[in-house]
Amino acid sequence: MTGTPLTTINSIGPATAATMQRAGIPDAETLRALGADAAYRKQLDIGEKPHFIWYYVLVMALQGRPWNDCKGAEKVALRARFDQIVAEARAARLTRSDLLHPDLESALDLLGVVPRRG
Repeated sequence: MTGTPLTTINSIGPATAATMQRAGIPDAETLRALGADAAYRKQLDIGEKPHFIWYYVLVMALQGRPWNDCKGAEKVALRARFDQIVAEARAARLTRSDLLHPDLESALDLLGVVPRRG
């Protein structure tokens, strides 16, 4: 059984819904259950570029508020959350990359890019 389309949430159009579905968010119920932070992180994990405005639009949409309602201290706090989510996603991507390329440090050392340890 398919849930409610993502596009029923204000500010989510067909292109955004398609991106969310690629990230494993099939419907509005799943998105609401995940929340904005986890849903945004899933989008970063599939390679979407970080975009602060889209992040706070998503937060506002899940609260049933217009996107331009985000102002002042609330926007500053959301920026800090956004920066944290992006930093965590980048760190996870580097960790995954290191696992896929265990000789990366050795190769960089050979090229003189990183100092030799020990």
